Amino acid sequence: MERLIRIAKYSSIVLITFTLMAGIAIPMVSAPQGFFEFPIIPGLEQKARNIFYHVPVAWTTVVAFLTSMFFGLRYLRSKNSEDDIRSVVAAGLGFLFCSLATITGSLWAKFNWGSFWNWDPRETSIFALLLIYGAYFALRSAIDEEERRAKLSAVYSAIAGLTVPFFIFVLPRLVGGLHPGAKGDPSGSGPVVQFKMAPNMLVVFFAGLIGYTLFFVWIFSVRVRVEQHLYHLSQKES
Repeated sequence: MERLIRIAKYSSIVLITFTLMAGIAIPMVSAPQGFFEFPIIPGLEQKARNIFYHVPVAWTTVVAFLTSMFFGLRYLRSKNSEDDIRSVVAAGLGFLFCSLATITGSLWAKFNWGSFWNWDPRETSIFALLLIYGAYFALRSAIDEEERRAKLSAVYSAIAGLTVPFFIFVLPRLVGGLHPGAKGDPSGSGPVVQFKMAPNMLVVFFAGLIGYTLFFVWIFSVRVRVEQHLYHLSQKES
């Protein structure tokens, strides 16, 4: 397991570095001549570079929240404190990535729609997720008794996890909006979901998806070890 975590660590560093550098440095031109030139996406132009960062971060948000849901359900079956630790760590990382997705999305909105926040359906749905998981941590902090806190948190994470695919993938496509992929968007589900990007852009895009996912795996394992250590110390002191 330790070897796999090290592989995830170094692979994520390489892939994210490649994504950051390629996404910024490779020029966008109207008639690309090779791998080191991106085509201009109509309507997005240079702003299309945010796809390489915003979408992978949003994807990792989903991975993290569903991981929290998985370990929450495992806790309800096992009553093992280790599963509670993994569930809350995953939720915390999901909240972090959700915040980063909101920030990168707001920056894109500023340059594409004129303001940082427009209450577009996709902006509203990700804001709802921030509220849902903010309430999750408020719930945990309000309960002192360990077993009851873990049980209620597990139930909450299971219910909250069911809302994640709906808010991220379903709701924004049911109603019209400014974001690519909204109902009525002439591109269908948007250039990202249908993978209509040029092959070299797809290479950078998938490097970002894999890199951020592996980054989550790495920091998840580190945070779990830290929380386990703190938990065992508190058990010895009590």
